[in-house]
Amino acid sequence: MMKRLSSIIIALLLPILALQAEQANDSLLTDTTTVKESEPRKENVFKRMFRKFTDIDENYIEPQRYLFTGMLQATYTYDIYTLRCDDSQKQSITFASDGSMKLGPYFGWRWVFAGYMFTLGTNYDKSKTEIDFSFYTSQIGIDLFYRRTGSDYRVRNAKFGDASYTKTLQNISFDGVQSGITGLNLYYIFNHRRFSYPAAFAQSTRQRRSCGSWMAGIGYTRNTLSLDYEKLQALIDDKLDTEDIQLDSGLQFKSAAYYDINVSAGYAYNIVFAKNFLVCVGGQLAVSYKESSGRTNGMYKDNRFSFRNIAPNLIGRFAIVYNNSRWYAGFSAIVRSNNYQDERFTANNTFGNTNLYVGYNFGLKKKYRKK
Repeated sequence: MMKRLSSIIIALLLPILALQAEQANDSLLTDTTTVKESEPRKENVFKRMFRKFTDIDENYIEPQRYLFTGMLQATYTYDIYTLRCDDSQKQSITFASDGSMKLGPYFGWRWVFAGYMFTLGTNYDKSKTEIDFSFYTSQIGIDLFYRRTGSDYRVRNAKFGDASYTKTLQNISFDGVQSGITGLNLYYIFNHRRFSYPAAFAQSTRQRRSCGSWMAGIGYTRNTLSLDYEKLQALIDDKLDTEDIQLDSGLQFKSAAYYDINVSAGYAYNIVFAKNFLVCVGGQLAVSYKESSGRTNGMYKDNRFSFRNIAPNLIGRFAIVYNNSRWYAGFSAIVRSNNYQDERFTANNTFGNTNLYVGYNFGLKKKYRKK
């Protein structure tokens, strides 16, 4: 339901923005050709802002030449949670959800890009909700994500004290953990005239020459986590055939919620290694201030500022693209890692998606048509 609602909202709102941008761009072109040199017309504020916002160095970046595009994309999403207590017992356990594969068509017109993806296969958790939306321009990038996992987690790693029980517990299904994450990242690209993020992740431009750029941004993330520790304890007793291992009180909680506000900085580089081919590698390190509620058993509520509430988050991006202006195809991956640490309880959530796509541009813009 959330995926369908998101598609409807995007389809309704973005055409309005795109139409305004188109009208502004057409107006700019008209003014350029009609104003007499002896009587120059002064541009209004919106036109100047739009020109500056879309300004690029065409020696490095080739702008989009077509109005429309159609694309078929396959997306694989995954989610990993690690819980750890750093006291004398040194207990840690890692859960990973069964990844989901989706396939669907997309259609684009100028800045508008909308579509719908269908989950492949029949053996998947229908209670999952996964929405990822990214918007890239020459100057700024925006990432929105909303995820609610189902109950399809499996144990991937387990350590209690100095002993590892990964081989015994690995890949065992456990439906006692659920998580959710909602977030927004906004970042600014400094060398936007020569470096193009859209060339790597939106295929709306083409990078002609290798170039990189520093980036800076801000973000907000909220995580929720529920754990049936009694069911987890029963699983440990059953599979390890012992009652000597007891979960630390730091892992005995029903639910927890924590949020962070972060400031990030990073660098990305586009490598044009052959004609029409591009590889992009980028990363951002975010310093986050975190708060929580719903602490574990034996812990007290304390929202005072502490350096233990400062923790790093990581964002990594990779893409390889072929784009000859008419046809394009490629692979991209985005990985995020969020960390939370308290007096006795540490959580790490790593999640992301990989995309494989092929598309076709059509409807050549007027200014590129042969006269």
